[in-house]
Amino acid sequence: MIVAGVGFRRGASADEIEKVVRLALGVFQLAPERLDSLATESAKATEPAFAEAAQRLSARMAACTVEDLDRVAGQVLTPSKLVLESKGVPSIAEASALVVAGRNGRLLGTRVATAQATCAIAIGDGR
Repeated sequence: MIVAGVGFRRGASADEIEKVVRLALGVFQLAPERLDSLATESAKATEPAFAEAAQRLSARMAACTVEDLDRVAGQVLTPSKLVLESKGVPSIAEASALVVAGRNGRLLGTRVATAQATCAIAIGDGR
């Protein structure tokens, strides 16, 4: 299973989310068609831009609770002070990718960022 975990600022567009996901997939030389799931924190998953980006990428949407994200906090590669202060966890993009990647989940590398969004790619056996 290939998962793109995303974090994004309020008001980020579907174009911005899609752009950061495609950028991250490119960094790891993965074709967009191989993407299984687009994941983020539960509150962000209700944003229309998230749903639209998932549809454009033909990926299932996955929402992760803050508790889910906290469970994998020790595995993130690039913690964010901003996310830690606002959500109480060190990562949204990397942690949500790991959560949804599930058993044997691992990040392919650090998150990729644009002005409005971040994306991390993880692989695993699924949750």
